[in-house]
Amino acid sequence: MTVDTILAAEASGTSSGARTLTIVLFLLFVAATLGITIWASRQTRTATDYYAGGRSFSGFQNGLAIGGDYMSAASFLGIAGIIALNGYDGFLYSIGFLVAWLVALLLVAEPLRNSGRFTMADVLSFRMRQRPVRTAASLSTIVVSIFYLLAQMVGAGALVALLLGIKAGETFLGMTADTAKIVTIVMVGALMIVYVTVGGMKGTTWVQIVKAALLMTGAALMTVLVLWKFNFNISTMLGEAAEASGKGSAFLEPGLRYGVETAGDATKTLISKLDLISLGLALVLGTAGLPHILIRFYTVPTARAARTSVNWAITLIGIFYLMTLALGFGAAALVGGKAIAAQDAAGNTAAPQLAEELGREYAGDGGGAILLAVIAAVAFATILAVVAGLTLASSSSLAHDFYANVIKRGQVDERQEVNVAKISAFVIGAISIVLAIFAQQLNVAFLVALAFAVAASANLPAILLSLFWKRFNTTGATAGIYGGLIAAVGLVFFSPVVSGKGVNPTTGKSLSLFPADVDFHWFPLDNPGLVSIPIGFACAIIGTYLSKESDKDKWAELEVRSLTGSGAV
Repeated sequence: MTVDTILAAEASGTSSGARTLTIVLFLLFVAATLGITIWASRQTRTATDYYAGGRSFSGFQNGLAIGGDYMSAASFLGIAGIIALNGYDGFLYSIGFLVAWLVALLLVAEPLRNSGRFTMADVLSFRMRQRPVRTAASLSTIVVSIFYLLAQMVGAGALVALLLGIKAGETFLGMTADTAKIVTIVMVGALMIVYVTVGGMKGTTWVQIVKAALLMTGAALMTVLVLWKFNFNISTMLGEAAEASGKGSAFLEPGLRYGVETAGDATKTLISKLDLISLGLALVLGTAGLPHILIRFYTVPTARAARTSVNWAITLIGIFYLMTLALGFGAAALVGGKAIAAQDAAGNTAAPQLAEELGREYAGDGGGAILLAVIAAVAFATILAVVAGLTLASSSSLAHDFYANVIKRGQVDERQEVNVAKISAFVIGAISIVLAIFAQQLNVAFLVALAFAVAASANLPAILLSLFWKRFNTTGATAGIYGGLIAAVGLVFFSPVVSGKGVNPTTGKSLSLFPADVDFHWFPLDNPGLVSIPIGFACAIIGTYLSKESDKDKWAELEVRSLTGSGAV
């Protein structure tokens, strides 16, 4: 099937039967997960139940949940789209996201589980002054979580127009494509608030486990069908993908998106290469600083179970990211970059478009509608599970760290603290919904990379130095968190991501958050990691030496606890 045929088929819209099937499958998943959430709410009686699931999950169960939490819309939708549009350079995201788990496994998982209770601030404040450190940690947690939430909601918005078959000049239930995207973002935000406020960590974890199983099954099915189409000859698939991309052999080589060499412009070439390094640093170091991943280590009873859960997570995530290679290049070969960009300029709908095309190839239009509906339901499941985990992480930090330990100085009963966490979920959800409406033109994997950069800049320096540096103190922790956070967010605000990137030639829309005629950027890199991560570490180290504070007894207690688990909750 040619690109023109695909475009013509898609222009006719998805049939009413496909729409109905998609909606029914989605509603079935929502009903099932709401049932799980209600069941979990009946098992949630204490703050430990709400924040950490009662520490009742096994290493394998938590590994599945971590995989479900980590394999987000950025992975399923964003990475497949970047690979489909940019070839080799897109697969760098898969490698970066996977390698990052080695840092989490070797440096963070076990000592964090031994040293904390509910949030990363429990570890950071263990041997320091509680109020300034917890305030900084809660602010950083909220910022990182909101960046990550944007990616999931943008993915949901991009998905809905494809699922409902809404094209330019068409409506569905009286809604244009843009209106339907906004309604979807609001709906996803409302559901995530329900999951978090009703089910807490137990409900969220079981939803993530179910979602991980669905996502792995859906991705495996599509991978087998793609490879079968090319007689399991990967070389043939890559060759056809390169040909269909319109970029020839460059599609399979580095330099199409990152590290681009611009003839006669050494500065532009250097900036492109530095942006690649910056992205790599953010991806590899960011995971170990993500709040919604860190709190998962508290849901298991022992440090050994935490380590086991990371091993399972690495296995699942590794297999999944290998499958994104088939999904991305398969979409490029069978759907074509032109058709993908016509549906969504950022490529966020490449995977579901591939599902529809595979269904057509093997079972006609009806098969395409069915497979699209199934994969779409899986994608929505992915989004709902991840946004629930993110909202829980940020609302827990706001309630446990800021309200209970900063405002109330630890003098608060558990029920009141959990109620504040539920109220916080509403506020954070509302903020995320509003911001996501304005970020719809950005690729979701790219948005997640920004969240990784903020996490690696603000959280990781404080976590590592708190666990492994005897001299580290309160001034160093707060300076590191605020310095890294301000640097990362500030550089993103003055980068081409927010203004000055120009217009997408396909859609005519701005490639930045602000309109194309607005340009106030002065920082040249899309990802700030190369600059902001060293700033975070430097602020933490300099801040430490500027203060004479030191508590050798507390350091000795933390060292023993983090390494042996003695005294761990």
